[in-house]
Amino acid sequence: MNLPSTGAPAAAPRLRASDFSPGILRLFDRYVHGDVSRREFLDAAQRLLGSAAAATATLAALSPSFASAQQVKPDDPRISTRRQRFDSPAGHGTVRGLLAAPAQARGPLPTVLVVHENRGLNPHIEDIARRLAVEGFLAFAPDALDSLGGYPGDEDRARELFPKLEPAKVRADFIAAAQAIRALPQSNGRLGVVGFCFGGSIANFLATQLPELQVAVPFYGSQPPVEDVPRIQAELLLHYAGQDERINAGWPRYEAALRAAGVRYEAHVYEGTQHGFNNDTTPRFDAQAAALAWERTLALFRARLG
Repeated sequence: MNLPSTGAPAAAPRLRASDFSPGILRLFDRYVHGDVSRREFLDAAQRLLGSAAAATATLAALSPSFASAQQVKPDDPRISTRRQRFDSPAGHGTVRGLLAAPAQARGPLPTVLVVHENRGLNPHIEDIARRLAVEGFLAFAPDALDSLGGYPGDEDRARELFPKLEPAKVRADFIAAAQAIRALPQSNGRLGVVGFCFGGSIANFLATQLPELQVAVPFYGSQPPVEDVPRIQAELLLHYAGQDERINAGWPRYEAALRAAGVRYEAHVYEGTQHGFNNDTTPRFDAQAAALAWERTLALFRARLG
């Protein structure tokens, strides 16, 4: 049957990682992690693609589209949110972020710290915190860039700011944030952490520092020093992308240390996926892998924190 035309153009199909060459994806990964500048990315992409226009269009296509991927709106009636600031005497003095909770919570809530990528508390990570609140968790997403004015609303500017942070103070801020939310009256005292990329490395780090941490879920995060692994008391759920040589290179040594220390852990490598596969704002997003990883994450949080 022929349907009448509405006159509206058809929506463009969503781009996937498979729409880009491996060389471009490797170059973009270096750009995302600050190894090359925007200018260097465009110059290298032009050599790979043949024109400046193609290089510019490729960078735009690979960059986040926050609005299109938002799952839980800030004014969603199922949740309540507010900006919250906690003391961080060993860090930057205070740490600020987004606190999200179920609107109709009854009794204390299982509590999760949400740690962003290397661009601060952007709209995607705020949405992750709201998604957790919809699922019944008290979630706090701090902004490591708070001491520099907070997430600037621009991914390139955020990437430029990140190297200006003092790593030791940033780590102290996340420790302070984790301890503060666990002590909130809304919390049931059982604490988990989930982090992505830089946040995954922070999740691994917090597992070595906080004996009160029940669960740590790093998504493609770099591993902590193996000498710190025996201090881990939390249960770990580790998510790795199959096409992520940079991060995966550290996994065998980390796994050996976890086994030697008797740490409870479960690790999954999602074959064929790129670093950042859970981030649904970019073409590196893999819907099937992300859904499975998130399902596993929620199941463990419910089992250990509830």
